[in-house]
Amino acid sequence: MSDLHAIPAAGPSSATPSDGFRHDWRVAEILALYGQSFSNLIFQAQSVHRQYHDPNRVQLSQLISIKTGGCAEDCAYCPQSAKYKKETGLAADKLMAVGAVLEDARKAKANGASRYCMGAAWRSPKDKDLEKVAEMIAGVKALGLETCATLGMVTGDQAVRLKAAGLDYYNHNIDTSEEFYGEIITTRTYGDRLETLQNVRDAGMNVCCGGIVGMGETREDRAGMLLTLANLPQHPESVPVNQLVQVKGTPLFGAEASDPFEFIRTIAVARIVMPASYVRLSAGREDMSDEMQALCFLAGANSIFYGEKLLTTPNPDGNQDLQLFARLGIEPE
Repeated sequence: MSDLHAIPAAGPSSATPSDGFRHDWRVAEILALYGQSFSNLIFQAQSVHRQYHDPNRVQLSQLISIKTGGCAEDCAYCPQSAKYKKETGLAADKLMAVGAVLEDARKAKANGASRYCMGAAWRSPKDKDLEKVAEMIAGVKALGLETCATLGMVTGDQAVRLKAAGLDYYNHNIDTSEEFYGEIITTRTYGDRLETLQNVRDAGMNVCCGGIVGMGETREDRAGMLLTLANLPQHPESVPVNQLVQVKGTPLFGAEASDPFEFIRTIAVARIVMPASYVRLSAGREDMSDEMQALCFLAGANSIFYGEKLLTTPNPDGNQDLQLFARLGIEPE
């Protein structure tokens, strides 16, 4: 599709009069957005971005693994799965001490992060584990940072406990389309993911939910992932878009690398269908050139994970990010 105005960037829908955003997208519409010329798509995405965000500010989040390895899930991309322990050599660690997490959070704040995300390799947390996690959340919140956690599936009661502890965001990615999901994960269903998102929303927390590009999925799968997110009753406040980081020993090691332009298109389409959300440039930045990242920001990405490590995979050095921001005239948020 070459007509820039053939599909509205954003506008009220009869299905969602309360927030003015569309929640009734069709796959064909999203594929038509993908299919535009690159320049038209980027122009449309940047135009939408400027309606809802400062185009020269990017939010910084820092991520820490508070409990690494030993996960019962079989996600084909993840070295933390116990199923691939022999192949990856990643040993399971115990939950970090609260004091160690808070010390890391202080450093994150000093380095410019405004949100601190805590990840634990669990299929779902045990209630006894939540006591220590809740203490971490409360401590990070007291430092003046926004709090985020990703702990696997949570029940409604667990979500309420996390909210009461001061958790602002809960991350639970859907990863891909419902149709392709079974090729990547078999230990929980797409419906399980959506149930956790609803529990988080019902508890009054912000939702952080996105997916991964480069797992062998088709463009239709990428469109399906964005369709699921855009058609939720309320758009996720944060939408991380990850580029697969291939880890030796996982089933997806050796997968064909994704096309950089296709990744940028995914950022742009996410911006168009979820105008007010923060679109986060997440895993995989270590392998992205400065020019690719700059195009992602132009396409509407306005958040990054900041710091030298993302759970178990590398991330660009913080100084490198700040140097790129300076070259682009971007201010950290």
